[in-house]
Amino acid sequence: METRKVQVTGGSTYTVSLPKSWATANDVSAGTVVEFYPEEDTLLLTPKRESHRQRGSLDVSNLEGDRLVRAVMTMYVSGFDVIALTGGRITTAQRSTIRSATQGLVGVEVIEETDGEVVIQDLLDSSELSIVNAVTRMRLIASSMLEDAVTALVENDDALARDVIERDDDVDRLWLVVSRIFRATLRSPLAAEELGVSREDCFDYHSSARQLERVADHAAKISHLALKLETVSEEVAEALTELHADAAEIMELSMDALFAEDGEEADRLGHAALESVLEIDQHTRRIDDLLRDLEPLAAQSLGLIVDSLSRSADYGGNVAETALQKAAPSP
Repeated sequence: METRKVQVTGGSTYTVSLPKSWATANDVSAGTVVEFYPEEDTLLLTPKRESHRQRGSLDVSNLEGDRLVRAVMTMYVSGFDVIALTGGRITTAQRSTIRSATQGLVGVEVIEETDGEVVIQDLLDSSELSIVNAVTRMRLIASSMLEDAVTALVENDDALARDVIERDDDVDRLWLVVSRIFRATLRSPLAAEELGVSREDCFDYHSSARQLERVADHAAKISHLALKLETVSEEVAEALTELHADAAEIMELSMDALFAEDGEEADRLGHAALESVLEIDQHTRRIDDLLRDLEPLAAQSLGLIVDSLSRSADYGGNVAETALQKAAPSP
């Protein structure tokens, strides 16, 4: 850390010198325009950039399949707007994987292809993205997925189960959008200014979105198990439906707390959600007692479903804790 003493010039202008090492490293010299971003008692300074769109390059010569997909998604989440995937010669299989990967990203398309390079670009204007809207959409999809997964199980509806599994891709796409936005706010104060959301709030939304992504994963897991199970007894079906209702209520209370504008309301909802989480364990133990007399394979699958619903409630509790921290007074 370096310190500087504020000077007054011209009787009314406050001035402070910049550390030479920082200025040199960031190409700041006489005549360079810099940008200031006030955040309460903090003032952030950064060199003015001609373009905020970032271009990145990645050698994919030795990447195939899932590793190549993860590499593309990592570049996207890292904030690159234009991504050049290069190699001695891009194979047909690699091209197919890259196109598949871009379909899992919002607003990204292949814009150029040559023998040794595939270029993809994010066509969305970052100023049009909203982390609040993305998390809200994740909430709606994940909640409906969990409800439909339980319905598919108790009603033996294979078509509905498959639909739930397909919707998991929508949540994954939104999760990557939230991650991309969040990382952008960490790198640049301009991103947070364009969003109109503080970086602390972005962190809270990102943390909560992660919990929603996990709820969606468990909904898909329940649906996969539902496809393998035959008819569930009325007693077990009723117990699972009630357990889902409890988990869903916790999620609703938690997300309402997260988005509450009034601190007292957020505090009330958050504590109500956490208190309800404590009751879930008792509920799951009662269902476990029902499963003991079932055929072993069915009991095992239904036990996994109970675990998924219980974990979904726990994820709701995690959101509630984040909401309470978000509502707490700033130091």
